[in-house]
Amino acid sequence: MKAKKSSLSKGSATSQKWKDVRGKRCRPPPVVTSDLNSSPVMVRMIKEHQECMKKKPTVKRLKSKAKPVSGKTVTQTKSFTNGDMGLDSDEFQDWKEYSQSVQVNGLQTQAATEDGRTRRLDGNSLHQCAERDDQRKHAVLIMQKGQALCFRGKCYVTCLYGRVEVLGFTIEEGQQSYPLFSPASHCPLTIRATERPDDSRDHRTEATDILSNYLPPASQKKLLKKVVSNSSIILLEPMETPLTRFLSSFTDLSNLFDPPAGELMSAILDTPLNGLGMIPLVSDIEGLKVSESCRESLNAVVSACKGDLDACAVVLVYGAKNVGKSTYVRMVINTLLNHTTSVDYLEADLGQTEFTPAGCLSLVTVKEPLLGPPFTHQRDPDHMVYYGDTSCESDLSRYMESLKSLWRRRSPSGETPIIINTMGWVKGFGLQLLVDMLRFFPVSHVIHLTHGGGTTQSPALTPEFLRTAQGFHTQPPAQTALDEFTDSARSPSRGYFHMSVQSDFEGVGCQGTAKHQRTNEQRDLSLLAYLGQLQSADPGPVRQLHSLTPYQVPHTDVALVAVHFDVAPSHIFYAANSSLVGLCILAEKVASKGGPVLLSRPPICPCVGLGVLRGIDMARGLYFVLTPVDPAILRKVNCLLLGATSLPSCILTAQGNLQGELPYVTSDYSFDLTGAGKLRIFKGLQRPSQTGTR
Repeated sequence: MKAKKSSLSKGSATSQKWKDVRGKRCRPPPVVTSDLNSSPVMVRMIKEHQECMKKKPTVKRLKSKAKPVSGKTVTQTKSFTNGDMGLDSDEFQDWKEYSQSVQVNGLQTQAATEDGRTRRLDGNSLHQCAERDDQRKHAVLIMQKGQALCFRGKCYVTCLYGRVEVLGFTIEEGQQSYPLFSPASHCPLTIRATERPDDSRDHRTEATDILSNYLPPASQKKLLKKVVSNSSIILLEPMETPLTRFLSSFTDLSNLFDPPAGELMSAILDTPLNGLGMIPLVSDIEGLKVSESCRESLNAVVSACKGDLDACAVVLVYGAKNVGKSTYVRMVINTLLNHTTSVDYLEADLGQTEFTPAGCLSLVTVKEPLLGPPFTHQRDPDHMVYYGDTSCESDLSRYMESLKSLWRRRSPSGETPIIINTMGWVKGFGLQLLVDMLRFFPVSHVIHLTHGGGTTQSPALTPEFLRTAQGFHTQPPAQTALDEFTDSARSPSRGYFHMSVQSDFEGVGCQGTAKHQRTNEQRDLSLLAYLGQLQSADPGPVRQLHSLTPYQVPHTDVALVAVHFDVAPSHIFYAANSSLVGLCILAEKVASKGGPVLLSRPPICPCVGLGVLRGIDMARGLYFVLTPVDPAILRKVNCLLLGATSLPSCILTAQGNLQGELPYVTSDYSFDLTGAGKLRIFKGLQRPSQTGTR
C-alpha cells in the first residue's frame, strides 16, 4: 500500500491540501437479475429447489411469455412529508390512559384482522398475488389488509396504491421509493399492509391504470382479480449500491444479505419475487415482535410530540445490553416521522452507534426513515465529537463534557423532538452517568427497556429515584447541573414520565452467536460502510482502498494527539501509521516551528469525519489520509485524533490485487513483550471530594 501523492500542491487554488476521490452520490441504475442472489449457498439452494419443482410442479405457468405493453410510461412519484394523518386525543393527562385510547398507524398489527392475527404471505399466496416483469426487472405485489411479507435481502419498495408499514414507518402512495435492508445480522424486516383512510375511491379503475404502467396485459389481468377496497399495491425493484458492492467484495461478507443457516429451510425460493434480491420467509421465522408496552410507549411519545406538552419531547432510552434499544430507537424515529418532518437524535452509545462508526458521539437531524441496521444508513451528523473508544470507562469526564458540548449546539428553538440513545452500561459508574444525564438534559420521557430474564437489570430511573441517586458529577437532591440547558418555563421540579417496555423476543438479554451478530462484527460493518462511501456511485468493479489516491497534508498544518493511551512523542508516528483518526477542527490556529505539531492533551472539539492515515512521509513532512469527507470541509481540519478504535482486519488482509507481503501485517509479533500493546490510562475513578469522603 504505497501512498500515491496528490497532484495538488500546497498553493493550489482548488484545495491547497486535499483532493476529492469520491464520485457523485445518486441512485444507481437497475441491476441485472443474474447479478443478484449469486452467493454459492443461494445458487445451490435455488438450483436444487428448481430441479425439485420440475419433477413435481404445483403451479400452472403461462404457455407463452406475455408481451409488454407499448406506449405506456411509468408514472413519477412525488415526495412529500409522510403522515398527514392526525391522531384524535383528549388533553394529555396520563401517558398510559392516552396510549390506550390512541391508535398509531401501522403499529396496531395485532388487530389488523378479524381473528387478531397477522397473515404471513407464503409461497402459494405469492404466486397468486405477485407478478414480475423480467424486461424491466421489477415485480408488483398485491397485499390485503393484515397481510405481511417477511424477507431477507435488499430491495427498493414503492407504494403505488394503499398503504404499508415497515418498522413503524408508513409508506403511502405518491411517496418516493425507499430502500429496505434485511441482512442476516439483524431481525428480518416485515412489510405489513394497513388500512387506507378513504374507502370511497374506485379501487378497480385506479388499480387498472396503475398495473398497466408496470406489467404486461396477462399479468395485469391476473392481479386485478386480487384487488379489493382494502388492497395495497407495491412495487419491488432490485437494489445494488456502492455500499452493497463494497461489502460483498469481502469473502466473509458475501452472504450478508442471504438467509443465515438457521433460516435456509424456511426460505421461499420459487416465487415471482425471486431474482429481485429478496428471499421471502415462511411463518416459522418470526419478524419483529412489538409488545403491548412498546405500543403504549410509542403512542405516548407521539402524543407528546403533537402538542400535548408545553415543550417538545426529549426522550431518553436506556436499558441493559442486548434488550433491543437500537431497534426500539429506530421504531420511535420512524413512528415520529409519520407525524413530523424531522427528529433530532443524540448518540450517547459509543459501542453501537446508529449513524457513524463506533467511538463517535453525534447529534443528527433525521428526515428519512431508518429501514435497515446502522451500517445501511451511515451519514454525516450535524455535529460530532470523536471520543475515540467504544467504551467511556477510561475517561468519564471527557465523555460527559462531549455530550454537553453537543447539546449546546442543538437548535435553541427546541421545536423538534429529540431521542437520546444511551449505553448498555447500567451499573456502577454507568448508572451514575445516566443519573447525570437526567439532571443535565431537560428530559420529558424516560423509556426503560427490560426483559423477563432472571439476570439483574438496571433500576427504574423514576423521578422519585432521582431525588436520592448519586451521579458521577451531581449529588442529590436532583438539580439541573447546567442552567443553560433549561429555562424558566420548564424547571427541573416538573419531572418526567417514566415508562417500562418489556422485551420478549427470542434471545433477549444475550448477545447473538450467529455470524455477523456479535457487537464487534457490527462495529466493523459500520466502519466498512463508512469507508464504502469512497466508492464511485457509477456501476463497475469495486475500487480497493489501497488503489485510491489519498489526500496529503503537511505535518505543520495539523496537530496530532493520541486519545486514551500514552505514547512517547518519538513513537507517535509508529502508533499512528495505518490507523483510524478523527478529523477535527480546533478553535485556535495550529502553530508550528517547522516540525510536527503534537498535543499533550486531547481536546474536545468538532469532528467532521474519520480517515485512514495510510502513510507518513517523514522526509517531506506529509500525512496521507483516505477519507470520504468533502474537500471543502477538509480545508478546515487542523487536528488528527488518534483513538483506540482500530480498522477491521479485512481492510488489511482481505482486499484483492495485493502482491507480495501485506503492508502493515506481520506474524512475527508477540504481545507478551513489554510495550507491545497500548498502555491505556483510566480516568474514571472518583476523587474523595466527589464521594463525600476524606
